[in-house]
Amino acid sequence: MRNRMWTGRVVSALVALFLGFDGVTKVMRVTPVVEANVRLGYPADAVPIIGAILLVATALYVVPRTAVLGAVLLTGCLGGATATHVRAGDPTFAIVFPVVMGALAWAGLYVRRDEVRAAFRPQ
Repeated sequence: MRNRMWTGRVVSALVALFLGFDGVTKVMRVTPVVEANVRLGYPADAVPIIGAILLVATALYVVPRTAVLGAVLLTGCLGGATATHVRAGDPTFAIVFPVVMGALAWAGLYVRRDEVRAAFRPQ
């Protein structure tokens, strides 16, 4: 049980660190990040807004009481990223990466939260 809890925390922390970093670079309007998003079809003014949404969802994911809501919102954000890369015709890695991040977000919750595991048990 203790090992499972720490495994879930580590996986969740890695997801939160990556997505938090991604959100911060968007909010701070880091030039390569803005340019990459513009190449994907987003207006430069939308990039900080996307970053702020990502940061809020990540913050909700990190707080134990709101972690499931955060995971749902992150799934939406990552689904949008996946759709954007598919539409842009990006390589497979760019398409698969947000899917893997979403799966890891839920895997971290699944491993450390009884109520999430209970949702997947047959009735």
